[in-house]
Amino acid sequence: MMKNGLVLEGGAMRGMFTAGVTDVLMEEGIRFDGMAGISAGAVFGCNVKSGQIGRTIRYNKKYSKDPRFASLRSWITTGDYFGVDFCYRRIPQELDPFDQKAFQENPMEFYVGATEVKTGECLFHKCVDGGEVDTKWMQASASMPLVSHPVAIDGHLLLDGGIVCSVPYQVMEENGYDHNVIILTRPASYVKKKTTIPGWFFRKYPEIRKAMLVRHEAYARQMEEIAEREKAGRALVIRPEEDLAISRTEKDPAELERVYQAGRDVATKKLMEIKEFISVGVTISD
Repeated sequence: MMKNGLVLEGGAMRGMFTAGVTDVLMEEGIRFDGMAGISAGAVFGCNVKSGQIGRTIRYNKKYSKDPRFASLRSWITTGDYFGVDFCYRRIPQELDPFDQKAFQENPMEFYVGATEVKTGECLFHKCVDGGEVDTKWMQASASMPLVSHPVAIDGHLLLDGGIVCSVPYQVMEENGYDHNVIILTRPASYVKKKTTIPGWFFRKYPEIRKAMLVRHEAYARQMEEIAEREKAGRALVIRPEEDLAISRTEKDPAELERVYQAGRDVATKKLMEIKEFISVGVTISD
């Protein structure tokens, strides 16, 4: 039986585009058997499994200018630009509750990836209940180098999964998902440039430095492989029509809304194509 998967690229606040797309998919009742997310695709994608339409754009707009959410002050005082306690405890538990029960009850599998700083390898975790361990993996997946502490989980030190795996379609294929909708946050014309890396930061973690120096090559290779899958009918790609022109740490709610609406617009235009693609496979939950 063919399994339908959803694959979410990262990109920090470019993830508002992804949120716009996934909200339209949820509103239309389009379901998937499994999903994989990297970085923003992990921390925002969890709301797809919990079925919380609008939650991603809502709390990001509401708290974007709150220094507890993200600020230089947080970075200087804690070493994390995005406030760990505020983002991963106070918001989901108190201020804009994450529906952990719905997350746990949804049979859709959800994989998130993070980079092991000691080896430079992307490790994947299957989220099962949306609890403390799953949340730690989502945090690790979205912990950007230079502005975040590595996250310690089960003997691993983890940072942003996008360092070595920008688009996690391979983990889906390894788990039997051969029919995937892939949401990218860059237009087709985008070419990733070689990263300039301050040596002082990666003195302790040379494997991360090595991975980042060839990140542009890895990204180009992934785009080629995705194009091959799309041509073969194994993937449907949803991406911005043009560069989103948004900062990775954007704080203007109007800008977040603009990018979110861009995602909604593209999803709406491609809705029939998406439904036709999904209908080729039969979801396990049907």
